[in-house]
Amino acid sequence: MLPDAQNLLEFLNQAKSPYHASQQVTLALKRAGYEELDERARWRAEPGLRAFVQRAGASVVAFELGRHPPAESGFLIVGAHTDSPNLRVKPNYHAQGAGVASLSIEPYGGLLLHTWLDRSLCLSGRIVTTSGDVHLVDIDRPVVTIPSLAIHLQRDVNTQGLIINPQQHLRPLIGLEPEGSAHDRLRELLLEALSEQGLSLESPDISAFDLCLRDAVEARFEGSSGDFVASGRIDNLVSCFAAERALLEAGPVGDASRVLVLYDHEEVGSRSFSGAQSTLLGHVLDRLAQRMSPNDPEAVHRAMAASLLLSADMAHAVHPNFQDKHDELHRPLLGAGPVLKSNANQSYATDAISAAALIAAAARANLLLQRFVTRNDMPCGSTIGPMAAARQGIRTVDVGNPMLAMHSCRELCASADIAPYVKLLTEWYRTETLHRPHA
Repeated sequence: MLPDAQNLLEFLNQAKSPYHASQQVTLALKRAGYEELDERARWRAEPGLRAFVQRAGASVVAFELGRHPPAESGFLIVGAHTDSPNLRVKPNYHAQGAGVASLSIEPYGGLLLHTWLDRSLCLSGRIVTTSGDVHLVDIDRPVVTIPSLAIHLQRDVNTQGLIINPQQHLRPLIGLEPEGSAHDRLRELLLEALSEQGLSLESPDISAFDLCLRDAVEARFEGSSGDFVASGRIDNLVSCFAAERALLEAGPVGDASRVLVLYDHEEVGSRSFSGAQSTLLGHVLDRLAQRMSPNDPEAVHRAMAASLLLSADMAHAVHPNFQDKHDELHRPLLGAGPVLKSNANQSYATDAISAAALIAAAARANLLLQRFVTRNDMPCGSTIGPMAAARQGIRTVDVGNPMLAMHSCRELCASADIAPYVKLLTEWYRTETLHRPHA
């Protein structure tokens, strides 16, 4: 099997929540010699410095400073997001009725609700102790499930469609009620998972948590020849994986500084302490530009004007059973490589100049980009691209890899598409001539 696709499977199977995804990226950065910085500390800055900063447990900014100050040569940035649509456990989670113990959950993002039915589900995330310590936690066995209603009780479901009320119909069952409450059961499961990490805690030690439900089936190759990667969280962990590999494989840094930013909360609008509408990226770029040009009061503004940002998110491949959902001239295919995404109404941030920069990188990598523009009679999704571009004032291009079943509990992409995605982002980081400042 293709090595990039195999490595992606391993990444997906470790990145079981946004917090685990961030952890996997930072571990790879540390192994490559990147230094971890604290936002509260003073930073030094010198050509060649490789470092990263983490915020809120699920967002990361990593960078390698170029030979020239950013005010002169700008930043080459790749941005993606660590979060995926899922179901999350509410603080008061103990629900009961009909003789079973259930969890009270809250939908996170625009998920396909029906895909969470009749699946074996695990729980992953983080807990915070009464002393303020944060621990990642993974209950790596199927402990909850959400059964469908039998067709005998909804005879028209196949002709009229399934209507799911997320308040009433999405309570995961965790066990029979007489054998213990959901409150006790979940606490026991969390303590058991923490104990496997060598942490000895008692139930009162758990102060708060962020817990995500996920498919118990691991990422794996599917199809007669392993043509597909099937997994939860393909949107957008495939981009996180490709961007991390690209940063580490791009080779010696040139004049421009390289930056990787992975945000949390894209799926819910990015309006958070650690999302694309936050100060995270701007503050890091400001500090680096000022440190590298301490006597230039305009260093930050000059650096932003000289920079390029690539927003890496997944793209809608044409579905063989729903081909009319695509514009007939913009139908990305699985297995045909990365997709350049455009929208005249700025749901994607691509313009002609940023598109040309990406096309040039693709040419250097011997890749031919696919194109996606949504149908005129359908709304267009968005990415971190427009938000980051507007907040930072950086010209941006939107690109992604083709996939099916986006926002399902279990999604699908092509094994053959992983290596070209990594190759494209790697070549992006090797860009030597950024756009002209007046363009």
